[in-house]
Amino acid sequence: MSGPARPYNSHPVALIPGTRLGVYEVLAQIGVGGMGEVYRATDTKLKRQVALKVLPASVAGDADRLARFQREAEVLASLNHPNIAAIHGLEESDGIKALVMELVEGPTLADLLVRRAGPSGPAGLPLDEALPIAKQIAEALEAAHEQGIIHRDLKPANIKVRPDGTVKVLDFGLARAMEPAGSKDPAYVPPSQAPTITSPALLTGAGMILGTAAYMSPEQARGRPVDKRADIWAFGCVLYEVLTGARAFAGDDVTETLANVLKTEPLWERLPASLPPALGTCIRRCLHKDPRQRLRDIGDARLTLEGAFDEAAPRVAVPPAPTSSRWREWVTVAVALVAVVMAVGWWRASQPVNEVLRPLTRLSVDLGADVSLGSAAGPDAVISPDGTRIAYVSQGKLWTRRLDQQASTELAGTQGAFAPFFSPDGKWIAFFTASSLQRVSVEGGAAIIVSPAVAPRGGSWSEDGSIIATLKNQDGLTRIPVSGGSATPVTEIQPGGLTHRWPDVLPGGKAVLFTASTTGTAFDAATIEVVSLVDQTRKTLVRGGMFGRYVPSGHLLYVNRDTLFAVPFDVERLEVRGTPVPVLEQVVGNPADGSAQLAFSLTGTLLFRGGMNRGLLTVAWLEGTGKVEPLLAKPGLYGRPSLSPDGEKLAIEVSEGSGTDVWVHDSRREITTRVTFVGNAQSPLWSPDGRDLVFRRPGAGMAMIRADGASQPQPVTDSKDTQLPWSFTLDGKRLTFHQVGTTADLWSVPIRTDESGLRGGTPEALLQTSAEERYPAISPDGRWLAYSSDESGTFQVYVRALPDRGGKWQVSNSDGVYPMWSRTGHQLFFETLDNHIMAAAYTAAGETFVADRPRLWSPMRLGAVANTTKNFDLAADGKRIVALMPLESADEQRAQSHVTFLENFFDELRRKVPLDR
Repeated sequence: MSGPARPYNSHPVALIPGTRLGVYEVLAQIGVGGMGEVYRATDTKLKRQVALKVLPASVAGDADRLARFQREAEVLASLNHPNIAAIHGLEESDGIKALVMELVEGPTLADLLVRRAGPSGPAGLPLDEALPIAKQIAEALEAAHEQGIIHRDLKPANIKVRPDGTVKVLDFGLARAMEPAGSKDPAYVPPSQAPTITSPALLTGAGMILGTAAYMSPEQARGRPVDKRADIWAFGCVLYEVLTGARAFAGDDVTETLANVLKTEPLWERLPASLPPALGTCIRRCLHKDPRQRLRDIGDARLTLEGAFDEAAPRVAVPPAPTSSRWREWVTVAVALVAVVMAVGWWRASQPVNEVLRPLTRLSVDLGADVSLGSAAGPDAVISPDGTRIAYVSQGKLWTRRLDQQASTELAGTQGAFAPFFSPDGKWIAFFTASSLQRVSVEGGAAIIVSPAVAPRGGSWSEDGSIIATLKNQDGLTRIPVSGGSATPVTEIQPGGLTHRWPDVLPGGKAVLFTASTTGTAFDAATIEVVSLVDQTRKTLVRGGMFGRYVPSGHLLYVNRDTLFAVPFDVERLEVRGTPVPVLEQVVGNPADGSAQLAFSLTGTLLFRGGMNRGLLTVAWLEGTGKVEPLLAKPGLYGRPSLSPDGEKLAIEVSEGSGTDVWVHDSRREITTRVTFVGNAQSPLWSPDGRDLVFRRPGAGMAMIRADGASQPQPVTDSKDTQLPWSFTLDGKRLTFHQVGTTADLWSVPIRTDESGLRGGTPEALLQTSAEERYPAISPDGRWLAYSSDESGTFQVYVRALPDRGGKWQVSNSDGVYPMWSRTGHQLFFETLDNHIMAAAYTAAGETFVADRPRLWSPMRLGAVANTTKNFDLAADGKRIVALMPLESADEQRAQSHVTFLENFFDELRRKVPLDR
């Protein structure tokens, strides 16, 4: 080697052209990856071109690992197959160690797919080109598997296609060769050591290369032992991508990608229509998440590909593989048994840590037939720090139960409660209503208002006697003294951001975790951040997750797509270490608000609700008799249904991906069309002529768009406060809305219409008080204004005259939100805080308004959270409504009263995600 010898550093030293490594003369660098840098070189003795892969220090600097690598390389060198790039040997010179490999000319399969992509997006290869490539890949895998060698990192970037069409699979078995000897599972290559990852600094940051994660089998993602079926899974991923141009499992980061691998199915409809049915079935079998149901041998895929060339039968649709019910084996136990287990867990936590990790114990508990969880934002059930008590929200009220007792106790004065959390000493429970943060003793008594709030989203009680909370859903975090005093801001929304929510104060009270989002919807794409309460320094810890929580085992936990992930976390340096690992599936998360149904005690117990809720709803017609007729039967993240004046179309907000937009369903044509493409369009409302839709833009007032999508969104108002459009006058000349600032007040804005659509004038205040007023609905004759206010301590429905003469009439008698006038009769509809529809008949004479006692309009309960946005709309005939409805499967219904305890969960985390990995 020319020049002085250089020590082998943590990263390979770049070799310049002309450098000699033994008999090999470097010509140029041709690649770089987590397994080393690759150079084109000339073998000066044999006069041939080779590829030199300079080994990373993790291999080359460890004598034992290098010896193991030598042995593995010898085994790999025994592979002699035309579709496998050959290994010629190992070379060392002046401290530089390199693997000498066959130089394969031509592009990688990944490059070919990139070249085929056009302006309209990714495109796969034609069948006559794709199938021969796939057959050669299968033949290479088959030859290796017969020798007991597994690839473990098959992906398009590791497959080259020579100009003559010959396929060469690269890096066979090197993933295992790079693994440290003595690892728990030598067949498993975790994401943090995967060959694709180029820098440990990128493990949780933006820009991380995700090739390995996208082709990793579910058993690899879970850290379980793997065999050749992991290669079969990767082959299925590669074949799907070759045929469609798109990855079978994609994501914006490692967390989302692995979550998709574990939870979702590929979009089978992307496969080409001319694909032979047998091959479609083969791909599905390759990508079965249960390895026991997966294709057993890659030779079967090769035989299918050989037969596919002559098969002329038309393709049939490939159904998605069945999803296994991993968590449906519920164990019914007595609450007293739970108490015993919790007490044992508390005693164990006070003892010295044992080297032997205790086994995980799972207990499923039915809280009672009269309990109905799932009606509130945030966690429905939480556990006290000492693990002896739970608190939960049912039917819009707060309940508590000691785990050594059979009965629960209702905490009086907590109507409308949601998102409860305990004080550090377990003696108090804090909770939110739509307009306040309150606390109540676990022994009962009057609830105490701690602070006003406007659509709050989560809080955490610090050891210093303060609460850090999101008091407004589109704002930063605030610190509030529990005993009273001035609130102070903790974080500020930076440009491009929208909300900080679901805080978790770290031990010692010097920093707090929180979930940050730029859209306020689709929180699977949010970030987990931490802010120091000492110097206000902020860091992004995880991209692609929500509801971050720190647990005393030394881990940061968060949820993405109903999967709980864990990653080691240095609570002093406020840094994560390594790559997140999935540790628990089917944890109910709500990507519409960023919360998850889980809580921890300090004794090592996890309390969670299982299932696949994710805030999914259906849309249906509902009659007063309780009859339900599906309208949008496919479950989705829906919000605020709004019927067109003629009743034939439905506008609705739909959250998917990383944002929310407005869609319109045409009932007559049975077509659903996306109307907005801005990612933050919410709460649609039809204009009286049915031509336009007004919607809210969080942090930017209200906008309008043609209902047929034939225009771009245009501003109606401009405001940094949230403005929720609610009703038009019949002539369309005035629009009412409520505006959420320091409080929620009622406003109206004059509307004029021109050729380009609606235009708003200067907003005018309708009602401004110290209470929260929302949902201003103008009666059909324009004489009355119905709205909701919490002036009595809970939201009630009131009516005032227009113009306002100072008087008002209360219509609801328990609670009420979302008032709505019938256009065909003297009835006023509204929704209760526990999501039932009420109706009140009324008479109006002169300046007097008289409402009858409200009656339950339908026995059916709606499926959305109250106090956020409208969950129903009234048909023009006043005889039925269109409503957001809960999923009605037996499992979903059963889950409404069940919670699950995992005892010794911290030991399980230490076992699955060791801190020193």
